[in-house]
Amino acid sequence: MGGAQYLEQLTAAGVDMAALGAQIDADKVKLWGLQGEIDRIQREIAALGAVNLAALDELATARERKTFLDAQCADLNDAIKTLEDAIHKIDLETRDLLGQTFNQVNAHFGRMFPSLFGGGNARLVMTGDEFLDAGVLVMAQPPGKKNSTIHLLSGGEKALTAIALVFAIFLLNPAPFCLLDEVDAPLDDANTERYARLVAEMSHKGTQFLFISHNKIAMEMAEQLIGVTMQEQGVSRIVAVDMDAALSLAEVV
Repeated sequence: MGGAQYLEQLTAAGVDMAALGAQIDADKVKLWGLQGEIDRIQREIAALGAVNLAALDELATARERKTFLDAQCADLNDAIKTLEDAIHKIDLETRDLLGQTFNQVNAHFGRMFPSLFGGGNARLVMTGDEFLDAGVLVMAQPPGKKNSTIHLLSGGEKALTAIALVFAIFLLNPAPFCLLDEVDAPLDDANTERYARLVAEMSHKGTQFLFISHNKIAMEMAEQLIGVTMQEQGVSRIVAVDMDAALSLAEVV
């Protein structure tokens, strides 16, 4: 590009020639090297490629999308915090309720066991430090025994311990009805009598017990007996007996 063309461009741009000359002298600009710098800049501009006229619109769209995603991220973080707070609150309430329930069942179990066995002691023990994840260990020692685990008890003693624990839990929230299926099967006569007394005692507290049994001692505590008889081969019949009515009839006879 010739000097005349440069002059024409400077004139068109309204450049103050005197000020430009003074600036060149002050900065000690080497005019012979400017063409190489111009060429370098032009190559860099050419390397950038064509100008994207839609870039501003794309930038606005990207900014709008980012604003939307930032709002979504903030909502998610708020939801996470809300859930974490709820979980923390639930854990606290669960620990409190579980602790109260455990203590009540443990107290009932501690009273129920000696009542069934005629002595001894029993308790529930948590097996871990974390209350919500810990297991429960049953410690039961009938009178005269110093066993360290319930596995050393006889079958009848295990059954009676289980009865004491079930009834201890049942006392926490008694139901109108309770069904017992062959609970007395492994018990001897003495333990069956204790079991029968306990059921009779609890039946006076508003719970009706329905129990299946072949034990005469257990049957004696029933107010009504319902059985199945077969008077003819292959023909079964339900027989019900009201014990109070039967006793009254027997006294009359």
